[in-house]
Order: sequence, then structure tokens, then C-alpha cells
Amino acid sequence: MARIEYYHDVAAPQARELLPAAFAIVRSGSGRVLLVRRADDGYWELPGGRVEVGESASAAAIREVAEETGVTIRVTGLAGVYSDPGHVLVYPCGGGIYQQFAVCFHAFTPHSDIRPDRDETSAAAWFDAEQAERLAMHPAMRQRLTDALAEPHRAHFD
Repeated sequence: MARIEYYHDVAAPQARELLPAAFAIVRSGSGRVLLVRRADDGYWELPGGRVEVGESASAAAIREVAEETGVTIRVTGLAGVYSDPGHVLVYPCGGGIYQQFAVCFHAFTPHSDIRPDRDETSAAAWFDAEQAERLAMHPAMRQRLTDALAEPHRAHFD
């Protein structure tokens, strides 16, 4: 069973632990942004995932982008830190109940060829801002992308 994601939902269980994660707002040379479609729920999102013990948040973002899209990136700055207690992730098969603690980075790649891993991500594609606005996306991820695109020179904190 896939994870269950709650966002300011009164039915959400109480988080028991923090889940450190890192994501990247990856831009191409033409300014388009790289997004991936989750295989489990079909939502589009920024590439990224869990920070593993022994790695930095920026290293996790670089690793996750490479795993999910086959793209090598260069982290260029901090886009934001998101730790909203109302964003709860539940992993029913003994995985726990977490409050996500996400660090989002701005990143760049000169590479335009992408390949989704077909495990966690069913698709990966480049989008301009207007196209991205029309995609089905979890509200927490939408906020991160909107913040980064609207004010790319300011780090956001939630």
C-alpha cells in the first residue's frame, strides 16, 4: 500500500517523528522546470526524497534527482525549508507516521534528456511555469514550486 498524505486534515493522525527530505527546483538552460509524476498517486512534484543518514540535504537532492530522472544537477541555492506540522505522511506497512521536514534547493542542469526510473516516478518532463500551474499536484508541493518560481531570490520558510 502506498503512503497516505494528509495536509491540514482533521482526520490526520498525530505525527510521531520527523521525516527529513530534500527536493530540487531544477531549471534547464531555457528556464523550464523539471517535474516528476509519482507512480503511487499520480501527482506531479519536484524531484526529491528522504535524506539518508550520513548524507547532507544537498547531497540527498542531487542523488534523488539522479535516481528519479537520470539527470545530474548542480545545486545553486536554497529555495526554502518547509516543516508544516499539518503535513503528515503515513506509511501503513510499518513505516510510521511523520511530519515532513523538507529542504528545497534551486538547481541547474545543462542536460535536457531525462528518463524516469519507472519505480517511484512514472514520468518526468520539463515544464514552463504556466504549464506547471495546470498539473495535478499535492498542495504542499504546489506551495514549494509557487514560492520558488514567484520569488527565486528569496528563501521561503514554512
